[in-house]
Amino acid sequence: MRLRNSKLSRDECLSRYFPGYHPLVRSAMAGLSGGSCIIEHHGQRIVLRKHHDPSAPDFHFLRQYRALHALPSSLAPAPLGYFPGWMAVSYLDGETFPTLPDTHATATLLYHLHQQKRFGWRVAVLPLLERYWQFSSPQRRTPLWLRSLKRLRSQGEPQPLRLAPLHMDVHAGNIIHTPDGLKLIDWEYAADGDIALELAAVWTENPAQRTALIAAYAQAAHLDNAILTQQVQRWQPWIQLLMTTWYEYRWQQTGDQQFIALANEGWRTLTDKGKERSLWAQ
Repeated sequence: MRLRNSKLSRDECLSRYFPGYHPLVRSAMAGLSGGSCIIEHHGQRIVLRKHHDPSAPDFHFLRQYRALHALPSSLAPAPLGYFPGWMAVSYLDGETFPTLPDTHATATLLYHLHQQKRFGWRVAVLPLLERYWQFSSPQRRTPLWLRSLKRLRSQGEPQPLRLAPLHMDVHAGNIIHTPDGLKLIDWEYAADGDIALELAAVWTENPAQRTALIAAYAQAAHLDNAILTQQVQRWQPWIQLLMTTWYEYRWQQTGDQQFIALANEGWRTLTDKGKERSLWAQ
């Protein structure tokens, strides 16, 4: 059946494709935002996800659905349907915790993902950085931001150490502890890329935790730890700018003050790192 292009409201989606289902009154869950919700009918639960970025092309959302089709149930929820502006995925019965699982478990989860067949499309960080610059508030575009963007553009993205399917948004809230093991949700940024980029992007609590994660992953993947560490370090300036400018982008979209606070913190970190580079250059 050919779907019309206009996006459906949540109620329209429910009445057309999920008659008898209703949103849970308390459906707060990690990875759910921007109108996404859990729906239920006679005890059966489904997650109804909405494309949270209205300015992004529709094919970005469709890619997430295709990525879920390519992944085993040991890693991700199953895709159940794709509709104008929405997708339905299976509900994962489990818990999230405020911190990452232990280092070995997290490394094992990532290595399991990276052993899967590639999705067929690549993550490209530079176009994302340029997109966030373009669609953020002009009043927030500082000389520091422009210098950082120009520096990375002139360097070019690091050559991959090992290409694999990536999640690209691994943090404690996106890891579900289920009876069948750890699983990942919120696959909107999934794409093929360098495994070191994934490790650089994991939301760790401190540098020591990242160092331990890299070492555990190197052991699981039979890689030289020093080489992997160096490659992760090459990607870290890209990830720092990507995260900071994503906050700027989301603040411009939503007006949510938490994003501007996180962006300001990111700029302070980049300023401090810029001062460190200047001292080493003297």
